[in-house]
Amino acid sequence: MFYVYILQSLKNQSYYTGYTEDIKKRLVMHNVGKVKATRYIRPLKVVYIEIYNTATEARKREYYIKRQKSRKFIEDLIRNSKRN
Repeated sequence: MFYVYILQSLKNQSYYTGYTEDIKKRLVMHNVGKVKATRYIRPLKVVYIEIYNTATEARKREYYIKRQKSRKFIEDLIRNSKRN
């Protein structure tokens, strides 16, 4: 299983999108500063997850979300996931 995830910074409320095979391990890596892109916006929490069978599917979805470059798009994803 592969996961597309969105993290939210508790410091400045910004979002980060990524994919991984181990969501718990990846969150720890983000929060201890091992991921350069999120090092200065720690701490982070998981606010959204999608599950995929292959890395290719997850990677494509991650890139799609990142290409939107829209806070509204991400917040709509999060909001709609909480309704279901």
